[in-house]
Amino acid sequence: MKLPNHIGIIPDGNRRWACKNNMEKEKGYEFGLISGIKLFKCCEKLGIKELTYYGFTTDNTKRPSIQRKAFTKACVKAVKMLFKENASLLVVGNTNSPMFPKELLPYTVRKRLGNGGMKLNFLVNYGWEWDLGKSVDCHFTNRSSIISNLNSHDISRVDLIIRWGGRRRLSGFLPVQSVYSDFYIIDDYWPDFKNEHLMQALEWYNHQDITLGG
Repeated sequence: MKLPNHIGIIPDGNRRWACKNNMEKEKGYEFGLISGIKLFKCCEKLGIKELTYYGFTTDNTKRPSIQRKAFTKACVKAVKMLFKENASLLVVGNTNSPMFPKELLPYTVRKRLGNGGMKLNFLVNYGWEWDLGKSVDCHFTNRSSIISNLNSHDISRVDLIIRWGGRRRLSGFLPVQSVYSDFYIIDDYWPDFKNEHLMQALEWYNHQDITLGG
């Protein structure tokens, strides 16, 4: 099977999952934590080289305070859980904003555990405008200059993006790295993750014609 080098994960549907299970919306984020670990373990076994999770965006912080606190707490916990794994971990996001959790500041420099294993990225308080930052001042004919000036410059091109929760949008996910990404939608909500979801996405990807515009 043809496997992607880098998979982007948009773990959507936490609030809708909570409502479906007769809970307050903010309760759903906690239940997505185990899904994140399960997916990492599955990708690790398959030999995926890089994995990027979409934690929360700068736009998400406009949600009600109780929800914002819940998804921030869940992201902090997720990063600390993943840091126990055999991976090279980096958190990327706007650290100058008060919405960035201070507990994650040590992870904004890539840290390796064990032999480094998979390259693992986690987007926290991430905004595409913030990411482009200095890149918008570069000459657009110079692709390498644009990439090197991204705030997410240490994240490579994304081959496959998988989104849970049924929505058909990127929601600002790494706009430069995802320019030629294949995009697979799973209707189930993120807390209901199963390994079969990943395998279905990979089977679909295996049949795509990857040309990168060529």
